[in-house]
Amino acid sequence: MEAVSQYLVTLLADKFDVDPDAVKPGSTLAELELDSLAVVELFVTVREQWGVELDDSDSAADLTVEDVARLVADQLPDDSGPVEATDPGTPR
Repeated sequence: MEAVSQYLVTLLADKFDVDPDAVKPGSTLAELELDSLAVVELFVTVREQWGVELDDSDSAADLTVEDVARLVADQLPDDSGPVEATDPGTPR
């Protein structure tokens, strides 16, 4: 789960301009100022990178960084890296 957590910090900083020091395990996506569109974009990026689906319903903004990391890690067969080796900040 550590690899997923580190990836999320990098992704939030690079793609969503979140201060990496502000990203704590207990920080909610809403507290990191991700609106609903940004949450959807985050989950699409996670799906592209890790090959896992996350529910982007209205309550997703209440998920903490740790919740997201756990949801991703729970769907991975092991704690392997992303399915694609791309920079999370690279625009698509």
